[in-house]
Amino acid sequence: MATKAYQKVYTRLEAITKATVALHAAGVSNDELATVEGRLAQVVKTKGDLVTLQVFAGTEGIPTNAEVSFHGEPPTLKVSEQLSGRFFNAYGHPIDGGPEVEGEERQVGGPSVNPYKRRQPSELIPTGIAGIDLNNTLVSGQKIPFFADPDQPYNRVMADVALRADVDKIILGGMGLSNDDYLFFRHAFESAGALDKIVSFVNTTEEPPVERLLIPDMALAAAEYFAVDKNEKVLVLLTDMTLYADALSIVSNRMDQIPSKDSMPGSLYSDLAKIYEKAVQLPDGGSITIIAVTTLNDGDITHAIPDNTGYITEGQLFLRADSDTGKVIVDPFRSLSRLKQLVQGKKTREDHSQVMNAGVRLYADAQNAKTKLENGFDLSDYDLRCLDYAKDYAVELLSIDVNIKIDQMLDTAWKLFAKHFKPEETGIKQSLIDKYWKS
Repeated sequence: MATKAYQKVYTRLEAITKATVALHAAGVSNDELATVEGRLAQVVKTKGDLVTLQVFAGTEGIPTNAEVSFHGEPPTLKVSEQLSGRFFNAYGHPIDGGPEVEGEERQVGGPSVNPYKRRQPSELIPTGIAGIDLNNTLVSGQKIPFFADPDQPYNRVMADVALRADVDKIILGGMGLSNDDYLFFRHAFESAGALDKIVSFVNTTEEPPVERLLIPDMALAAAEYFAVDKNEKVLVLLTDMTLYADALSIVSNRMDQIPSKDSMPGSLYSDLAKIYEKAVQLPDGGSITIIAVTTLNDGDITHAIPDNTGYITEGQLFLRADSDTGKVIVDPFRSLSRLKQLVQGKKTREDHSQVMNAGVRLYADAQNAKTKLENGFDLSDYDLRCLDYAKDYAVELLSIDVNIKIDQMLDTAWKLFAKHFKPEETGIKQSLIDKYWKS
């Protein structure tokens, strides 16, 4: 062990795996950063004075006498208004050719906002996507995932939500993005003239997978600055949490930890909860809302990643291709916003809940008619009208292509009801039919 500028430098490693190194060191804390032979690393385990470091760029070529120095602090991000409109890597360094950000240095990955300082979410966040705003309305301070198969255009939906959402700041955390996806986000934000309210932290497929573990913490540190310090309404978009969990699995497996379900680490629930629980509605008006993509393996929502996610979050938004129309839709049966009742009819029009329920029920009747058709049963006149309605409903309201305001969504639904059904077949209250029916 040698001393260099008052910083202890260790030169003896006890163990090396593909992602970690271990050594004896005193006075080291969890999550602290270190440098191993010039490569950035982070403390992931301490046992007595035996410290295990996760080396972000991998350990290939690191000798047993490598120089290791500890930084004395966990990862930090400099926060100020200069973050706006910028693209950064997992360490918070610019990747857009611009200058380093000047500002206050904040630790990332800290505790969530004190529950005493939280209040019940009650502010509507419109996205322009009817499958969300009409059926699964989002509320500020909510945490909700998009479940989607890998071939679904979930990143396009994320970009659409970012550009349409009525919020002060958008924080994008991209994990394992292809270069095409990264350039897509950048081009979409620049061409829409919306860069000034968007901050992006990106890890691409060409960079070490372990670096993905820093992305949510960086994104949420920036979100907390704008929400807590500036009282702004912040929307955090994280994509893809499955790749984040895969990176957790890589590290835990290389540390010889016994895997839990689906080869995931036993800490998966708490690792995900640490991120999602940053969602908050603050008393002074600031808020952090989190929408995160979780890609599915062959549509399997029982896999450990979506399964744990479902316990933590307040619902889910489920993307699927509609075979009848060729559109990608927000599935009304498998999607759920557990907080929608806090704003429907309170921050939206009085007919919202009744229209939503009628729309989904009639769509369900269409699915029943489709099953009867597939099994060779005769269809009634009502069945045929339901099938026609379902196609219109998917194209005009469930499709992710739809970009209209909530009142227009409600008016569109009334128009579809009148086109295909009699008023009494909708099950909507007579007083609302008298007021809104589009004859």
